[in-house]
Amino acid sequence: MSVAERIIAEQRATVDEAQAVFDDAPPADPDFLIGTWRGAELRTGHKMDGMLDASGWWGKQFVDAETVHPLLFPSADGRSLWALDPQRIPFTLLMHRLVPSFEGKDLSRLVATGRPVVSTRKPKARLRSTRFRGVDTATMIYDAHPINDVFRRVSDDTVIGWMDLRGSERPYFFSLTRDESLPVVAGSR
Repeated sequence: MSVAERIIAEQRATVDEAQAVFDDAPPADPDFLIGTWRGAELRTGHKMDGMLDASGWWGKQFVDAETVHPLLFPSADGRSLWALDPQRIPFTLLMHRLVPSFEGKDLSRLVATGRPVVSTRKPKARLRSTRFRGVDTATMIYDAHPINDVFRRVSDDTVIGWMDLRGSERPYFFSLTRDESLPVVAGSR
């Protein structure tokens, strides 16, 4: 098993391991990402570690370069996915203040309860190729936050992502695996 396969399977790595896997992986073409992807955090000791898991985050959907749903969550019955509007989530507040306060609580229940207010049917990000760490590769650019999710290809169905968040001192890593098993349903706005 390669280091990349191991850290993605274990969802845990040191920052140096995750960064080495990212840097060694070939670039991902934006067209390669078209589809629906199941996400998983790669815990490296980042202050956001555990937040996406605790929220119930399922993954991302790339319909085309202009239509990206960056935060998908499962419906209550688990038979479909819905898109959350990241503009309604203050990421910097979550990073610095709220994440520790949710420890031991069911953040996913809070997200599910807020669905009528935070769901959307409109795309909330775009997909482009950008130069990151000297390599042109697929990058998801959030519309409302200073965040770029930069991707490198690990296999035909898996990418490693590096969340490039302005003001973050350490990289935050995650993986995406292609998964078309659930439909994405339209949100409330």
